[in-house]
Amino acid sequence: MTPDTAERPQMSVEDFEELVRRAPRELRNRLEFLGGRLCVRHGPLDIDEFEELAAVAPDTVRLEYIKGKLEVKAMPDGNHREIFVWLQEQCMQYRPDLRLYPESGIKAEAYRNGRARTDGAVAQRGHFRGHGEWSDTEGILMAVEITSHDRDTDRRDRVDKPAGYAAASIPIYLLVDRDNNTVVVFSDPKDGRYQESRSYPWGSVVELPAPVGITLNTEELKDYAD
Repeated sequence: MTPDTAERPQMSVEDFEELVRRAPRELRNRLEFLGGRLCVRHGPLDIDEFEELAAVAPDTVRLEYIKGKLEVKAMPDGNHREIFVWLQEQCMQYRPDLRLYPESGIKAEAYRNGRARTDGAVAQRGHFRGHGEWSDTEGILMAVEITSHDRDTDRRDRVDKPAGYAAASIPIYLLVDRDNNTVVVFSDPKDGRYQESRSYPWGSVVELPAPVGITLNTEELKDYAD
C-alpha cells in the first residue's frame, strides 16, 4: 500500500472526544480510546444502549454493532465513492425498478441483534419510505460493502458481514474488495451462512443471481485500483 492507502486507526482522538461529549451520561465513563480503537469498559453495550449512542454520534463517526461489539466504520475516500457511483449506474441501467441506497442502517445477524451500516442496499424503489435509522432486512435484495483501508476490514467485511447478512436472510452480499482487486458474490443464504461464494478479478463479467439478476462489467474498477 502507498502512504495514502495505509491502514488507518478506527477514528481520531478528536472524534472520540466529541463522541464522549455527546454520549448519554451513563455511557461516558465506559468509552475508552486505546491504540486507535474505540473500546467499551464493564462489558458490552446492549442493543438499546448502542442505538442511543449511535443516534448522537457526530457525522464523522459511523457506529456499528457487530457480534456484540461496538465498531467504527471507516469514512469513504474518493475511490470508494467512485466505485459506489459505478455500481449505482449499473443497477439503474439494467434494473430501473430497483435502487441502490447508500449508507443504509439495517438490523443484521440472527434475531436482528446486530446493527450494520451497509455501503449500499439494493431494494425496490420506495422501500425505505417511513423507516427509522435501522431497517429490517425483509425486502433488501442485496447488501453491498466496498472495503476501506482500515485495520478491521479483513474481519469485518470478509468474515463478520457475510455471516451477519446471511443470518438476516439477505439474498446476496456483494463485496468489492479493494485490497485484492476482486468482486466477491455471496448468495443462497441458509442456516446462517451463504452457500455460494464466487470471486472475480476486476475486469471480469460478473453475473449477479436472482433476485437481482444484473450482469456487471467490472472493467472500470481497474481505474480505481489503489
